[in-house]
Amino acid sequence: MKRIIFSLLIACGFAISSYAQNNETLITIGNKKISKSEFERIYKKNNSNLYDDSDRKTPEEYVDLFINFKLKVMEAENLKMDTSAAFINELAGYRKELAAPYLTDVKYNEKMVKELYDRMNKEVNASHILITVPKNATPEQEEEALQKIKKIRKEILAGKDFSEAAVEYSNDPSAKKNKGVLGYFTAFQMVAPFENAAFTTPVGKISEPVRTSYGFHLIKVNDIRKNQGELLVAHIMKMFPKNMSPEVKAKKRAEIDKIYKKLLDGADFAELAKTESEDKRSAKQGGKMPWFKSGQIIREFSEPAFALKNIGDFTKPIETKFGFHIIKKLNQRGVPPFDKAKADIEARIKRDPARSITSKTAFVNKLKDEYNYSENSDGIAILKKKKIGDRFENVDFELFTLDGKTYKFDKLRVFVAKHNIKSGTYFNSFNNWVIDEITNLENSKLEEKYPEFKYMMQEYHDGILLFNISEEKIWNKAVEDTVGLEEFYAKDKKRYMWKEHFKGEILTCNDSTVREEADKYYSSGMTTEEVNQVLNEKKKVFTVTSGIWEEGSNPIIDFYVWGKSKPEDLNETLTFIRGEKLPPEPKTLDEARGLYISDYQNELEKEWIKELREKYPVKIDKKLLKTVKGV
Repeated sequence: MKRIIFSLLIACGFAISSYAQNNETLITIGNKKISKSEFERIYKKNNSNLYDDSDRKTPEEYVDLFINFKLKVMEAENLKMDTSAAFINELAGYRKELAAPYLTDVKYNEKMVKELYDRMNKEVNASHILITVPKNATPEQEEEALQKIKKIRKEILAGKDFSEAAVEYSNDPSAKKNKGVLGYFTAFQMVAPFENAAFTTPVGKISEPVRTSYGFHLIKVNDIRKNQGELLVAHIMKMFPKNMSPEVKAKKRAEIDKIYKKLLDGADFAELAKTESEDKRSAKQGGKMPWFKSGQIIREFSEPAFALKNIGDFTKPIETKFGFHIIKKLNQRGVPPFDKAKADIEARIKRDPARSITSKTAFVNKLKDEYNYSENSDGIAILKKKKIGDRFENVDFELFTLDGKTYKFDKLRVFVAKHNIKSGTYFNSFNNWVIDEITNLENSKLEEKYPEFKYMMQEYHDGILLFNISEEKIWNKAVEDTVGLEEFYAKDKKRYMWKEHFKGEILTCNDSTVREEADKYYSSGMTTEEVNQVLNEKKKVFTVTSGIWEEGSNPIIDFYVWGKSKPEDLNETLTFIRGEKLPPEPKTLDEARGLYISDYQNELEKEWIKELREKYPVKIDKKLLKTVKGV
């Protein structure tokens, strides 16, 4: 017995020591102290579930990145960025969304969790027709929409094609193009009532009208298949500008085709993405995008992406409404086993009360006990006699107490006015007011009661500030500071070099007559711009593709300039080139602007971090840092 008690004391002593150590100051930045536990939490979060193990860092390697992050946030706070209306509103929006599951009593059972896991293992391909219902619809408007969708269903069951009905009747704006087809989706990708109907309607059948927050739907299930899991891809993109002309689209097509040829010849995908892709967010990561499921991204992109068989395979250029893409498969993962997915499913249910059995009454009653709610019977008796719309002068009386605070009649009057209630007794609104006040009180205490909520709010807070100050100090500055960029370029013009290259145009004529005219105009000394204008004055018969090509980047140029094999589809009579072959030389700033802007941003960031470290001295308890376990 003595030995057992001693062991318990040792265990308790270790726990107390560990707690104290976790709250010891690991890093001091200026006057700000950062505990071991804060660093450890963020370190573990940012070094887990990485695509590439080589990206994982030890605590000693990560600490400098963490300090740089904190320095930027501190500087943003010092500049009062956290006091702007835009920041406050953005953070409030995140908080409202994050707080929702904490402000209701969500109940679920094991059966519901297993049913949702079963759905996660499947993907449904469905079409729908939507008849919208106004947000605050009257019973008449509700009934009108219901009768309309029932009539449409009868027409379809009588033989009308579902896709034709979607084009004709659906209020979903996309129906005109996709004919109501939504493609494949799995659990948690649609609002709960829609998902429930889609997963319980047999293939080929039409559901009964389904009411969601958008209105009434008819759902036709086209197919059900095994979930393909999640995909990790990289892409190279040539983006479509607004109001794009056919000429610009043709130029984009030629650019993506050139990139595809380089990839076929063995060029590195990630390097080409960094230099050529116009999706700047992914380009910095070698084109890498976040993991996605088939229903989370447009079909034109997801279908060819999921069709790739092997890791490392890439698509031919594909077209979406956003531009041309080449997609490379990096990794794929299936649905995790139930024991690993269970906690995530439960968390999703909590975040979406529409899926669960929700009891606001139980939630409010629990909080009434917690915050010592008590009603004033005398005040309630007076309240029952007060009618909304009556005139009152200097009338106020106590109605209830909550968490030691007294709530009076005047506050109820404010609540009634705010909700535009103009008739009935004040007592009719009393319970709703009590619920509102209790919910507001609980909302104000979330950071205090739930550490995980506090941590998430801090991450949102710091993340918004980090983005805002980085945009101001680095990203926008690098783009807008033309003088600084030119000076940066002048310091190292040989940073990005052309190999031996050809600069000029690829010219294609519709027929031999156009070719003869083109040769005649060129012989007279006209420029390509002038020839193009003359020949295409009435009809497009002459195509010009201008550019700079290195060996291996374009088969037509390779044939004419470097004597490579002739492309199968090349007609030498109608397609020719003009320009000159040039020796290796530095790329001009315009030719490599994207690369130089990226490098200039990195340079600005290094200088800025150096200034911040001088402004806010940094101290690290290296002995304590060694106690942080790596992941």
